[in-house]
Amino acid sequence: MAGVSRFKFVAIAMVFHLVYIYSIFDIYFVSPIVSGMQLFQLERPAGEKAPADRLVLFVGDGLRADKAFQSFPEPYPETDDDLTPRPLAPFLRSRVLEHGTFGVSHTRVPTESRPGHVALIAGLYEDVSAVATGWKLNPVNFDSVFNRSRHTWSWGSPDILPMFEHGSTPGTIDAYCYDAEFEDFSQDALHLDLWVFDHVKELFAAAEKNRTLNDALRQDKVVFFLHLLGLDTAGHSYRPYSKEYLHNLKVVDEGVKEITNLIQKFYTDDRTAFVFTADHGMSDWGSHGDGHPDNTRTPLIVWGSGVAKPTIHQDGIAPGHDEYSADWNLSQVQRHDTQQADVAALMAYLVGLEFPANSVGELPLPYLSADTKGKAEASFVNAQEILEMYRVKEVNKKAKQLSYQPYEPLSGHGGKVPDARLSSIRNLIKLGRFEEAIEESAALMKLGLEGMRYLQTYDWLFLRALITVGYLGWIAFSLTTVIDLHVVQGTTEPSRAIGATIFFSSILIALYASFIISQSPPTYYAYAFFPVVFWEEVYARRESLVRGRQILLGHIESGTRVVSFILNFVMYVGVIESLALGYIHREIFTVLFVLASLFPVALGASFLQKHLALSATWFTSCLLMSTFTLLPANKVEDVQLIMFGGCLMVAIGILYLVFEDKLLADFSGSTKLQSQQAPNGISRALIGVQTGLIILAMIVTRSSALSLQAKQGLPLGNQILTGSSPIIIIFTGS
Repeated sequence: MAGVSRFKFVAIAMVFHLVYIYSIFDIYFVSPIVSGMQLFQLERPAGEKAPADRLVLFVGDGLRADKAFQSFPEPYPETDDDLTPRPLAPFLRSRVLEHGTFGVSHTRVPTESRPGHVALIAGLYEDVSAVATGWKLNPVNFDSVFNRSRHTWSWGSPDILPMFEHGSTPGTIDAYCYDAEFEDFSQDALHLDLWVFDHVKELFAAAEKNRTLNDALRQDKVVFFLHLLGLDTAGHSYRPYSKEYLHNLKVVDEGVKEITNLIQKFYTDDRTAFVFTADHGMSDWGSHGDGHPDNTRTPLIVWGSGVAKPTIHQDGIAPGHDEYSADWNLSQVQRHDTQQADVAALMAYLVGLEFPANSVGELPLPYLSADTKGKAEASFVNAQEILEMYRVKEVNKKAKQLSYQPYEPLSGHGGKVPDARLSSIRNLIKLGRFEEAIEESAALMKLGLEGMRYLQTYDWLFLRALITVGYLGWIAFSLTTVIDLHVVQGTTEPSRAIGATIFFSSILIALYASFIISQSPPTYYAYAFFPVVFWEEVYARRESLVRGRQILLGHIESGTRVVSFILNFVMYVGVIESLALGYIHREIFTVLFVLASLFPVALGASFLQKHLALSATWFTSCLLMSTFTLLPANKVEDVQLIMFGGCLMVAIGILYLVFEDKLLADFSGSTKLQSQQAPNGISRALIGVQTGLIILAMIVTRSSALSLQAKQGLPLGNQILTGSSPIIIIFTGS
């Protein structure tokens, strides 16, 4: 660059930051989906059936594990007895106590509906970008338990069902969705779940008269999926401790009971497996998405054909329990926790399906009613499936690397280590050493998953280093440009030598050559281009840096000044880093506010004497603000508190308008302010408008809250005002 004008500098800054922001996706949002794997399922002797002929999956969207098992008073009490806490899901609780196995299914971030359902049904943790790419269709087609089934019938939300139907084997999945307008977050959501239960009943009623449908339902390897969105909707609208949420739990429990009895009556063969779980939990303030434990812990209850009965411990607390489940009154029943992706592997095993391609689930053996031999064989097949995925990923990665570094625990001479370990496990099963085989399979699965993680993050070190060098180059380039434009006033010219040009060009050519061989994305070329160009420009303008240092820091000669400069620099960096860390640890902001309250003291006693009122106001304001960041970041809805805070803000605005001249005169320490400066009419008008808007916001907030509490939806006028609020902020915030 032969010199950088202000406009060119701003243009470069915008392009650079846009490109480098996208690097987040190339580093962290890499899809785990690959193709070309051999599929595996447990091979059984001729005539031997899978543990179950069919499977029913209930997903209570947004149901927290603790809310599913705790006791509460009746949400809508009619008698005094209703005030006594009791389990609100008695049928599901009876499955835990008498019929099946239960535990907590642990989800991963982002705790949203799409990735949660993909983990449950496909057995893979989809990359985070899928949340932004689209909810109703797949950014990448993925395999699933539904696609492996002979046929799947599903009912529920149009946001979830189509993504499993889209891209599946034609004719495999039937999806029955209600209209998107049916989902109203401002009213009770019971109708969403009742719609699902009613349509399931209609299907089986139709089968009584339709021979073709009846025959299809009576095939083996069929799956029924009931997506129950009511809990999630109620939680968002009223919070998960509300009577609406808890009542919805009762409705779900009753619906699950009715569907279970209906299916048992229709088939009369006890060959159905049932799974009840949730895609994610719900925080106390009605949100989800992050990694808060309330969002990541969901219930898992499995019962029916092929499922182990509960393990009861009459004396003491059963294994698996902790403080979290202490108030569930289930301490006598052993709790078996799983990862969310394990549910897909469990469902595939129960119905005798191939494990879905890209499934990373580990079969939760305590949920199986099989003997030790059966568990060992199932675990061995699970290990084969995971290692096959690792093999394909390694082949793909090796084909695109100049010098591939294999994952050490799964590498060996000729790459025979995984095959040798699988052969060893197979021999252990033949010798009847089933427990050892299970342990070896579990260890091998862990290695396979760690190996896939290694391959998934293989380019991280290089990309992170490249991005870091790029940002450091931008900082150096920015500093050089500022010094050249504003300190030395453009009096120096770039100094380029042929050797330096060859050096920087060679680096760029070498990087681009490696990208071509590795078939890297086009963005990689941009990531490499910027640091090379920035550092070349900095080197060419090294004379500007030398002269700028002499002008800016030439006066720092004595040891005292050097120490003072270093201390000021360290303090500045410390404050900047503290501000960044404050977003994680809010208490840091409190410390900063307390330190800031002492700032007038640093200006000296004369300043304090001259500006006593201003210093006192500053000190008091900082201390008051320091308490704010010690309070919880999230609050429960409290209309009275909101109104009280709004009234204080309005009062402060009115007081300022009334006493503006006096306040400014006092703070300035000058009584000549009024005579020297005319009142700023525009400023006063804006403050008046903003104060009025606060009053309007109070009115809208109160009416909206009361309307939602009355389940009357959001008034049309409030919707219009809320939608236009960004425009109002733009015109008044300036």
